[in-house]
Amino acid sequence: MGNGVKEGAVRLREDAEAILPSPVSPKSDHRQVLSSLLSGALAGALAKTAVAPLDRTKIIFQVSSKRFSAKEAFRLLYFTYLREGFLSLWRGNSATMVRVVPYAAIQFSAHEEYKRVLGRYYGFRGEALPPWPRLLAGALAGTTAASLTYPLDLVRARMAVTPKEMYSNIFHVFIRISREEGLKTLYHGFIPTVLGVIPYAGLSFFTYETLKSLHREYSGHRQPYPLERMIFGACAGLIGQSASYPLDVVRRRMQTAGVTGHPRASIACTLRAIVREEGAVRGLYKGLSMNWLKGPIAVGISFTTFDLMQILLRRLQS
Repeated sequence: MGNGVKEGAVRLREDAEAILPSPVSPKSDHRQVLSSLLSGALAGALAKTAVAPLDRTKIIFQVSSKRFSAKEAFRLLYFTYLREGFLSLWRGNSATMVRVVPYAAIQFSAHEEYKRVLGRYYGFRGEALPPWPRLLAGALAGTTAASLTYPLDLVRARMAVTPKEMYSNIFHVFIRISREEGLKTLYHGFIPTVLGVIPYAGLSFFTYETLKSLHREYSGHRQPYPLERMIFGACAGLIGQSASYPLDVVRRRMQTAGVTGHPRASIACTLRAIVREEGAVRGLYKGLSMNWLKGPIAVGISFTTFDLMQILLRRLQS
């Protein structure tokens, strides 16, 4: 019976994920876009909720001058739990969901579209893209999603590093920032975000797609099993986040400058201040070990959920 289930699962994946060489009708194309949007939204929501306490802890260290260590990070988690309760560990997660759901939906959907466009352009329609177009598709998808959802990312960072008395909800953050700091503040830190998302998204999607392609080539199976997808996604997250981490620290410092006591400054000035105050490695890579814990988990969940949702939705449509 176990073998029958496994074989059935393999056939399901192969049937659902087969790429047809024939042209796609407009109706089918719209369904693919909607399917990608829905799958991406669910993938982002599950992944971020799973690691929200670790994410909040990382942000608090990124925007402060405190030296990071695993012991101090877990002390912060523990005392936050004692002072504010268990659910406080997810403070700011509502803002995260407001940002992550459209961000992940746009990113995954855009990635599928960029893959199709680049596949047609380079003559690889119906086949896996070669390395450079694969990297470009991921970078373009990340840039598109970041550009469209950036203010929500800033709001989420503000909620993560402030007490609940300061901002009661997401709308309150928008109102206070608009009144006290001006609307342009909602895009403060946007440039380092885009500069960071290019290697992050590019390398993440590139690594995941490459590992799936290598698996298909050497294992004889057209698609990996869910656990294998999780491992591929974890590797993708580890590589992507490590490459872009210093810019992540800079953007968090810029996003929260209005509430943490740090002066507003350009990317270069923020970089110099971090290096001067905390050192190049300790400052720019502060919290990276926390990211090595949460990043692979989140990206693994995200990619796996997206793929499995795509399989399910295509199966339902057929």
